[in-house]
Amino acid sequence: QVQLVESGGGLVQPGGSLRLSCAASGIIYSINDMGWHRQAPGKERELVAAISKGLVTTYADSVKGRFTISRDNAKKTVYLQMSSLKPDDTAVYYCNADIAVRRWATTTKYWGQGTQVTVSS
Repeated sequence: QVQLVESGGGLVQPGGSLRLSCAASGIIYSINDMGWHRQAPGKERELVAAISKGLVTTYADSVKGRFTISRDNAKKTVYLQMSSLKPDDTAVYYCNADIAVRRWATTTKYWGQGTQVTVSS
């Protein structure tokens, strides 16, 4: 069974920084794209950032220049460094990963349980 476990959320003042981590565990043959989504109350879940196995990154326009996504393939972990945080960044942040559990298998998108990020003074 594959699990994604997030950590690093919390309460931060506007202008502050947080670093989220998400580690994959279980029976894993390979991990392709990894990423972060977020969902604020009353809003749909939206893509924040994604990173391919080859380290190509994609960002939502709202976070470009403030957030940085990275990954450690050996540790099966994806990170989201968030800086210059704004109240509008308040949301539950979910990590996801496209994982193959054996050779030649198609990938399945797995999700973490979510971690709350609150930006408030």
